[in-house]
Amino acid sequence: MFPTRLDSSVAYDIARAMLDGFNRHYQLFRAESARAKHRFEVADWHGQQRAQRERIEFYDLRVKECSKRLEREFKAGEQGMDVWQQIKLHYIGLLVDHHQPELAETFFNSVTTKILHRSYFQNDFIFVRPAVSTEYIENLVSSGRPSHRPTYRSYYPAQDEVQAQLLRMVQDFDLRVPFDDLERDATRVSEVMRTQLGDVKLRANFQVQVLSNLFFRNKGCYIIGKLINGFVEHGFALPVLHGPNGKLRIDAALFGEDDLLRLFSFARAYFMVDMEIPSAYVQFLRSMMPRKPRNELYNALGLAKQGKTLFYRDFLHHLQHSTDQFRIAAGIKGMVMLVFDLPSYPYVFKVIKDYFPHQKETTRDQVKAKYQLVKQHDRVGRMADTLDYGDVAFPRERFSDVLMAELLQFAPSQIEISDRDGDDQTEVIIQHLYIERRMIPLNMYLQEAFDAGGADPANTSPAAQRAREQITRAVIDYGYAIKDMVAANIFPGDMLWKNFGITRNSQVVFYDYDEIEYLTDCNFRKVPEPRNEEEEMSGEIWYRVGPHDVFPETFAPFLLGNPLVREVFMQYHANLLDPAFWQTQKERIAAGYVHDVFPYEREKRFINKV
Repeated sequence: MFPTRLDSSVAYDIARAMLDGFNRHYQLFRAESARAKHRFEVADWHGQQRAQRERIEFYDLRVKECSKRLEREFKAGEQGMDVWQQIKLHYIGLLVDHHQPELAETFFNSVTTKILHRSYFQNDFIFVRPAVSTEYIENLVSSGRPSHRPTYRSYYPAQDEVQAQLLRMVQDFDLRVPFDDLERDATRVSEVMRTQLGDVKLRANFQVQVLSNLFFRNKGCYIIGKLINGFVEHGFALPVLHGPNGKLRIDAALFGEDDLLRLFSFARAYFMVDMEIPSAYVQFLRSMMPRKPRNELYNALGLAKQGKTLFYRDFLHHLQHSTDQFRIAAGIKGMVMLVFDLPSYPYVFKVIKDYFPHQKETTRDQVKAKYQLVKQHDRVGRMADTLDYGDVAFPRERFSDVLMAELLQFAPSQIEISDRDGDDQTEVIIQHLYIERRMIPLNMYLQEAFDAGGADPANTSPAAQRAREQITRAVIDYGYAIKDMVAANIFPGDMLWKNFGITRNSQVVFYDYDEIEYLTDCNFRKVPEPRNEEEEMSGEIWYRVGPHDVFPETFAPFLLGNPLVREVFMQYHANLLDPAFWQTQKERIAAGYVHDVFPYEREKRFINKV
């Protein structure tokens, strides 16, 4: 219940201080994002990587900073519940005309739950649903003029002016590095655009809209926009890279939702982009990628806390409108994680077990550190992003008895059974869990193809042929997934098929981080030659193995038991079994080399079409 009057003298001051804390956070977030342009221009790739890692920590630091201020100046934790109700109402009032109200509401939630030490799902004083609309924020005016730079710019080329308008569009971004040949690049892009349009007549509203600020990630920057002709829209992205001569070039022209979904994949690092009105950027991007959930777009823009808020709201909505039960997820059970899912929902939920029978030296904190490492690292399209939550409540009736027994057996310290106040419903409260996009485990994906006849060369049926193609594609992409991670200084540790998944775009992605290590921390060795017959015949490892030693030759027995799998693997990725390959990559990274990462097929690169 909201108070009928606002009579607390301290409530407004607390609300104002909390909004000041958010404004400081977003100002720092924008400043760091804006500096990405300069780092790109001077090719400061290590600085770009460092900034991407550090920016992830900004939010928690500002929440802690704001909470301490509210306790120090207002003894906020000692205020009564009626005061906190008034604080929320004052805060809503302060968000009128604010340009990031949805982010500010999430910041309020974070600070409030930290101060009141109340679980997210139980708190009556947070924004469980948004109170301030983000629609039409751009229509705000100040002194008769627009109060901010427009989110996107529009260009209106006539049929014979497409190249000229593209030239102008790129120049408007004011990159301080010359292009190698911008006219050539604009011609290439216009040719791809014409292919997209085909023989369709140009309509009166033919235009190109581009987001006003560049998107930066890894060693590239991206112009994001859409081509509009009549009632048809074509989303596009133009990657801009440094060429070998130090000058810039447009590397490709990516068109359509599939290309954009790959670019904005949940398995890639967050973009750096300076946004005054992030909700307008999300709205623009969703118009090009309607299948992409809003929470994943906020994540991709580096606003992970807002992504978590939206995910949780969507999750509650789904629970309200579904009746199926949570169950143990399909696939081989993990040693460290207990994984469950809801069949009707495209995510999996992972809980760290209380004990790991075969990994006695591993601790819960170490596992959390591995997941945090991936969160902060460049995931190069090959490592799934995770959302981590604390104190999450699920209706007990939605848990299968088998799942409940599993949770109580392997993770009892993480489970609390509770009756909700004023309600007869029993809840299962999980202290800490990770949530990831659901994928088909790669071992199951291959087994489906084996069962369809793909492993039998004598089977010439169309189904068997398709199955062989499925096996071939998956094995090839599995090898490239490992090599992409290697390029990002990541050794996956456990390379078994079960630790990789297939996304809806048929991409192989790694999702088990228990044994992940930096490549530069590993020591890649060749298995020593046996010195005598006893060592040669021994079923045990007879040579010394250090804690960071890796023997790539030993991967083969665990991975290549199927003849077709072995044939494909050895044709494309035999070097993964050679210690020299790993050692060479390790030495290049240690010397400061930063690999290129292309979030699009290599065939789309203009350099391959010359």
